[in-house]
Amino acid sequence: MSDLTGKKLILASASPRRQAVMAQLGLITEVRPSGASEIKEGLPPALLVTENALRKAGEVAGRTREAALVIGADTVVVKEGRILGKPRDEEEALSMLRFLSGGRHDVISAAAVIDAQTGREAAGHSQTAVFFATLPEELLRAYVATGEPLDKAGAYGIQGLGALLVERIEGDYGTVVGLCPRLLARLLREFGAEIF
Repeated sequence: MSDLTGKKLILASASPRRQAVMAQLGLITEVRPSGASEIKEGLPPALLVTENALRKAGEVAGRTREAALVIGADTVVVKEGRILGKPRDEEEALSMLRFLSGGRHDVISAAAVIDAQTGREAAGHSQTAVFFATLPEELLRAYVATGEPLDKAGAYGIQGLGALLVERIEGDYGTVVGLCPRLLARLLREFGAEIF
């Protein structure tokens, strides 16, 4: 990164997938997971994830004393108006995967950047269509048994074994992973931080 205007980057997420996106962009970040409570319903999906990303970044920015840009993110899976977050257990994961099998759903990921010193913020979201093949019950059960679906929105991870469930996507791959690189670069640019 050519110029971070003297500020460090803090990622308000423990997600290894989001950390991998940051590393892919050559961004050296400190990880400080957010303790913010998330909104689960009551807003349209794009607003919900954007508000959650702002909450996560804001909670960490509020306890940060040094000059830093804090990055928060949130992701949901949406099909037929139903928002799917992380499953509570294996049964819910299986139920979500059955619902997604053989059709299209959308993944919406938001990112937010907050200047910890000034409180200035910028946020946005991106959306990608994902198409699942029609999946046999035994495959779904075997996938759930791996444990991979339990900490992921919609009960699958496209960057892992969940890739075997996906027929195709239309849109940005990073959005499905949980952090769209182009969106993040645009938000950082608003703070004078150019990636290249």
